[in-house]
Amino acid sequence: MVRLLRRASRRALARRWWLLALVVIGIAIGVAVVVAVDIANESARRAFAVSLENVGGRATHRIVGGPTGLDERVYARLRLSGVRGAAPLVEAYATARGETLRLLGVDPFAESGIRGHLGAVDGDAIVRLLTEPGTALLAAPTAERLGLRAGDGLELSIGGRRHAVTLVGLLDGENRAAIDGLLLADIGTAQEIAGALGRLSAIDLVLPEGATGKARAADIERMLPPEAALVRAEARGEALAQMTRAFRTNLTAMSLLALVVGSFLIYNTMTFAVLQRRPLLAVLRALGVTRGELFRLVLAEALAIGLAGTVLGLALGAGLGLGLVRLVTRTMTDLYFVVTVREAGLAVAPFVKGLALGLAATMLATLPAAFEAASTAPRLALLRSTLEARVRRASPRLAATGLAMIGAALLVLGLADRGLIAGFVALFLLILGLTLLVPLAVAAMVRLAEPLARRAGVVVRLAIRAIAASLSRTGVAIAALMLAVATVVGVGVMIGSFRASVETWLDSTLRADLYVAIPGAGGTRMPAHLDPAIVAGVRSLPGLETVVGARYVTLESEGRLTEMLALDFPASWAPPYRFKDATPGAWAAFAEGRAVLVTEPYAYRHAVAPGDRIVLRTTGGAHELPVAGVLLDYSSENGLVVLAHPLYARLYGDPHYSALRLYLAPGADAAVVADAVRRQADGVQAVQVRSNRELRALSLAIFDRTFTITEVLRLLAVAVAFVGTLSALMALELERAREYAVLRAIGFTPGQVRWMVSVQTALMGLAAGILAVPVGLALAVMLIEVINRRAFGWSMQPIVSPGVLAGAVGLAVLAALAAGLYPAFRLARALPARGLREE
Repeated sequence: MVRLLRRASRRALARRWWLLALVVIGIAIGVAVVVAVDIANESARRAFAVSLENVGGRATHRIVGGPTGLDERVYARLRLSGVRGAAPLVEAYATARGETLRLLGVDPFAESGIRGHLGAVDGDAIVRLLTEPGTALLAAPTAERLGLRAGDGLELSIGGRRHAVTLVGLLDGENRAAIDGLLLADIGTAQEIAGALGRLSAIDLVLPEGATGKARAADIERMLPPEAALVRAEARGEALAQMTRAFRTNLTAMSLLALVVGSFLIYNTMTFAVLQRRPLLAVLRALGVTRGELFRLVLAEALAIGLAGTVLGLALGAGLGLGLVRLVTRTMTDLYFVVTVREAGLAVAPFVKGLALGLAATMLATLPAAFEAASTAPRLALLRSTLEARVRRASPRLAATGLAMIGAALLVLGLADRGLIAGFVALFLLILGLTLLVPLAVAAMVRLAEPLARRAGVVVRLAIRAIAASLSRTGVAIAALMLAVATVVGVGVMIGSFRASVETWLDSTLRADLYVAIPGAGGTRMPAHLDPAIVAGVRSLPGLETVVGARYVTLESEGRLTEMLALDFPASWAPPYRFKDATPGAWAAFAEGRAVLVTEPYAYRHAVAPGDRIVLRTTGGAHELPVAGVLLDYSSENGLVVLAHPLYARLYGDPHYSALRLYLAPGADAAVVADAVRRQADGVQAVQVRSNRELRALSLAIFDRTFTITEVLRLLAVAVAFVGTLSALMALELERAREYAVLRAIGFTPGQVRWMVSVQTALMGLAAGILAVPVGLALAVMLIEVINRRAFGWSMQPIVSPGVLAGAVGLAVLAALAAGLYPAFRLARALPARGLREE
């Protein structure tokens, strides 16, 4: 009997090979998206880990200073007091020949126990590194890419200043990708070319574990000046990794959404496979086949199909992952820090995850079909009407289950009001709950459309009734298409609202006429600053009404990175920022240096409100400051502490500026003033002078690049839904071939058959589009108010464009019509005699 079952299964599946091909493609796309996103995330994460290892090496702890680093005398004091296993470090970014290089200034005598980069370097090269000024070692992979050899010269740009170095050797090793982009110099040379004479970025330490290490750490902390702090290496890495975790989690959730859409396709196909063979299954049951054997047969078929689609998806995901790696790393570089990934790292974990998710989704989506095959009595299995009647009776129960899932989503949100993972759980519960309402909604829409159909003619009436008559098939197809289009609506509204909020914020923030800044990436621990001579020269230029200086720095402490912005706006000015919340007289208190402002993400992450006080580590030790207000800001998801520049200079001993904002006097020509600024900087330091319009356009371009990968993922979800719709329509064609043959026999022309199928598919698409609008808006609210808020701390005003909603309905109709072209063509060409002969 088992052999008979297998033979019947193989023959049935072989006859509908094209339907199987569609479901395999659908599964493959869903799995490929999950695998590709995992590969991209894992590659970026590994590149980040390698970057930390390149800099930190085997260090267990690190001594960090204020925004401008550490006084090098701290290291001398530690060595004289007997501290061993310590190595000073100067770190900066440099650009050369279009590449971004990571410059590390090290002490070769102290390096052996920390990083080990010099272990394979020729002794003569190390001697030259120590004795000859302006020398460096470049990673061999980078040198090969740039066409450089030992002995060649290389011009670097750091902080707007150009420096020439001579390559005395190349860094190489077994893991060449790990050192790619690394430029190593003696610490004195690095201090000179990074403009950090007498300063260090950090001091790395290797301390023993256990009580001995804790005691030694306590001794070292007592020797440190007030502005310095001792941080654990793992805490520092966690603080940096936290910056991108929410971004990577969002991508993973979007990829899983594509697989959810694919699950509807699997359910549709396996249900059809069972429905088509109901008479055969009934005969087999009558011959003695048990319910359990039929149940296992359907699951075995699904496992084979799922395995084929999953394996294909793994292969597609490996190729797609390379493209997504570039998008992910470009976004991380735009928003967080420089990350360079030359190729996708094909780790095992993404493929194992893709295999498990693909098979699990297949089996879960097949369970209803398997239960259907096993539970139906042989006599009833011969009647198709029993299934449709059962589906209609089950629609209210499905809707009730959907409402329960929506309630569960609200409950999860209430119980975990800040967790990002809980937010995604609630999001998926909401999506599934709303999807379960679709069969009942479709039935209601058909009833509402019937009075109109009477006036539209017999073809339209038959098309509408066919949707209701095959609800077990059409309901799932509409639900899959609705979910994909709802994703387009939800993500589109979120991106549109976000972009509009950013544009409003830019309009209120970018009020200066010209902006002067240093090109390229600044140092990681000692940020580049404008030369004081340039600042003084710019202030004396004619045609300027006001010059506002800005200083952007990052303060590192145990497990936390605090980004600070120091500004010197006059107290008499109206606030150039939009306050979300503030104490009375907040702007005056800020401008006079009596309080600080924080941005919305900082306030959210640190639970800070106006009137609270925060503690900053300064050159004089811990300093407590009141918070006067919370600013709307979209420049940093970690948030900013905004200080008046005089207060910042007093607290940190840093009078410099990173950028200038120039407000022109009435009648002044912006181009003339910009040229005058460039002449002031000529021969001193390279600067970028951008107009208000140019900076605004650049900011929006970075914003658009950030969401490129989101656009790609949601289009892939639509592709899965398109395949599902095509699969459903092809299945309907087979199921109703006899009906169409009868229609042809009683006088329907091929054109009328094509028109009937086209109307039916268009109406299915219209139903999916109409239902997608409220579901998409609910998804948008969740993305804006929950996911975005918990991931990044930003708030925004939801903005719904009528064009997005109309476009969504149009997309659903077009997708359905495109999917119905081939079935309509095939049905119109089918011979009536063949369909009636099968009858």
